Amino acid sequence: MTVFKLENIKCGGCARSIIDALDKIEGISDARVNVEEGTISLNETGATALAQAKSTLLGMGYPEPGAGGITTTAKSYVSCMIGRIKQ
Repeated sequence: MTVFKLENIKCGGCARSIIDALDKIEGISDARVNVEEGTISLNETGATALAQAKSTLLGMGYPEPGAGGITTTAKSYVSCMIGRIKQ
């Protein structure tokens, strides 16, 4: 199990969008989001699965601490709203 912190996780909508995206990545399983702590936990297999997951999350607006900016924050609001609609 790998656990890492991300920025911009605000609510269950964010968590839903993150889990939906991670479920589509081959080699990633059991993805969970802790909204209160701003962390992701997941199991990964394969050399590139974790890097692909982090890249996907960055593209959605959920960077690792210090890796984001105003653009990633804006993207996270869009991802959040999509997740809220899917709930």
